[in-house]
Amino acid sequence: MDSNDPNAVLQYFSIERKDYIIQQISQGYINDTYALLFDGFPCYILQRLNAQVFSNIDVLMQNIHCALPYLNDKNYHQISLIRTIDDKPYLKINKSDCWRMFTMVPDSVAFNTTQDGVIALEAGKIIGKFHSLLQEAPLDIFKDTISGFHDLTFRAKQFEEALGSATPDKLKEAEEAILFAKMTLEELRFYDPGNLPLRICHNDTKLNNILFDKEDNRALCLIDLDTVMLGYFHYDFGDAVRTIVNTESEDEKDLSKITFNKELFEAFIDGLSKNSDFLTKAEIQHLPFGVKLMPFIHGIRALTDYLKGNVYYKVTYETQNLDRCLSLFAFTKKAAEHMDYMQEVIIKKF
Repeated sequence: MDSNDPNAVLQYFSIERKDYIIQQISQGYINDTYALLFDGFPCYILQRLNAQVFSNIDVLMQNIHCALPYLNDKNYHQISLIRTIDDKPYLKINKSDCWRMFTMVPDSVAFNTTQDGVIALEAGKIIGKFHSLLQEAPLDIFKDTISGFHDLTFRAKQFEEALGSATPDKLKEAEEAILFAKMTLEELRFYDPGNLPLRICHNDTKLNNILFDKEDNRALCLIDLDTVMLGYFHYDFGDAVRTIVNTESEDEKDLSKITFNKELFEAFIDGLSKNSDFLTKAEIQHLPFGVKLMPFIHGIRALTDYLKGNVYYKVTYETQNLDRCLSLFAFTKKAAEHMDYMQEVIIKKF
């Protein structure tokens, strides 16, 4: 069997035997994703997991298995995991070739960016609903899928190691980004979320990980649950805001286009406030900081990957990770400029 061929693995999943059309979905930096269609209608999502990024797929799939039963509500579309013919949650061909399958959400769409206040509002609502539903799940059954995923100290250590091994050409090309990273790490050296409650977080709530109804733009659910594990709510808040209020792509080269759209921010807060009873006062006060922290963490990860030779994120050209980094750092600066504004809006809405 060709373990890279999505057609070859279908026989191992518990689905009806039909002549499915398989379409690759290019969205996403990590896994290889395919849609299975029959008679023109989408039925399933098939994914080849990146075993280099996710070193413990058993833990990853166990977290998803534990989360999915709770993510079921009249205002939250439930996704089901399709088990293999031998009743396993995923197909493990060998150490590096692992496949899984989910039911597909019909008549849904995802957006990389938006300029629509309804989309922003609905994104806030569904992220709040996601957390409200997972309030019922016990924390101790969730393990880390990627150790230190949003740990700033860990990311700083990786960055320093990459500086030590990078070629002179890469160090020169990334000089401006390196300087900003060092300066911001110094600013954030006292960051300590220790007084905030741990929660079961999505940990990757960028806008295109939310599905919306094609007809009315109602948010349906969150997808790409590989990073569901313990974290702090401002991780999910900051990640969502960075991809909603900035209307440009994550690797935008013209940094003058990087925006902080206040109307979209306020719409997002309006949506979140409708499902926010679980938040503590300390968490609410901490939300603006998350909008500065998360783009910086993503930026330093992209910079580190660029310096190491693009071994983590998929790239289509050599300097794409550097472009991602510079764009994310530009938004980090925008977030820093809007800290007082964000605090005022949040106090008014919550």
